[in-house]
Amino acid sequence: MNETIGYQQQTLLQKLNWQDWLYALVIVAGSVFAFIKYAHFMDAYEVTFLFGAAALISYLGWQWKALGRLVLGVGVLSLAAIAMYHGDQARATQVFFLKFLIASQSAIMWMNVLFVLAMVTYWFALYRRSAFTGRVASALTWAAVLFGFVGLMVRWYESYLIATDVGHIPVSNLYEVFVLFCLITALLYLHYEQKLNTKQLGGFVLLVINAAVGFILWYTFDRAAHNIQPLVPALQSYWMKIHVPANFVGYGSFSLAAMVALSYLLASKGVLTSRLPSLDVLDDLMYKAIAVGFAFFTIATILGAMWAAEAWGGYWSWDPKETWALIVWLNYAAWLHLRMVKGLRGPLLAWWALIGLIITTFAFLGVNMFLSGLHSYGTL
Repeated sequence: MNETIGYQQQTLLQKLNWQDWLYALVIVAGSVFAFIKYAHFMDAYEVTFLFGAAALISYLGWQWKALGRLVLGVGVLSLAAIAMYHGDQARATQVFFLKFLIASQSAIMWMNVLFVLAMVTYWFALYRRSAFTGRVASALTWAAVLFGFVGLMVRWYESYLIATDVGHIPVSNLYEVFVLFCLITALLYLHYEQKLNTKQLGGFVLLVINAAVGFILWYTFDRAAHNIQPLVPALQSYWMKIHVPANFVGYGSFSLAAMVALSYLLASKGVLTSRLPSLDVLDDLMYKAIAVGFAFFTIATILGAMWAAEAWGGYWSWDPKETWALIVWLNYAAWLHLRMVKGLRGPLLAWWALIGLIITTFAFLGVNMFLSGLHSYGTL
């Protein structure tokens, strides 16, 4: 037994080369630097999150090299932007590279533009059956994700430039979480695209991402939602740093599954059948996306209950947001049960996954628009 475990560990280590170890060293060094510089702002939980995130990012970068390159790119550009500020928020409109490229709002606008271009390019690649155009579309999507994460990282820094008590991780309002949704959904798709060679699905997945982009643009120009606001008291908690990202891995996975389901239904009716992956591949991807989303959504729901107990004195209060989160959870629990236990396949589950996106969207956005409760701080 011990020999087997030792062999498995040795095999894992043998996969790592000097670049992998250098990558991990850079990540750890960055975490140590952040701790030394900002330890007086951090409590024990945040220190744990910092070094836990460094370990997780190192591991994920080892497993998915493209993600490691993205992390390094985000780090370099974010640090370059921070250095250009010199501690002065006004420089966002004075320094050329900040104003037009890597200040938070500029970077997020580049993300929006690149996602639109990526969607158009994916559809053109599908129409022309062009492998080269498909690679260009993937590159545009990676570039959009790069600028989006740079925008969030720099926005985090900018919030502290306003005032120390205003500074917070940028996942606190609808504007910020819609950006996060775009990035997580795109990353999930890019992972499966590389793993399963499914560039034909890019145009479908970018539809839901660009719907979020449309909301970001409307929310920016109509409501000036890009302006950084102080946290409301209910959000001033370390729980936000883990509850919200876990939730949006779930939302992103469910959205990805819905777009795969749409392509499945079209292919099953003979539409684009010769251009799309096989029904078996689409079915398997739909299942993987929902399984991942369900796992993270379950974790997020548990974390949310723990946060509620600390903030409001009870784990569950049947608040509209909590109730609809339960509805989403039950919906996908039933979907997985029918597929895994009953062996159900085919258009019925595809329709279910597609309709599930409507349920999830209402839980995410509709509750904020039409219902009030303990979570009303997220209203439009």
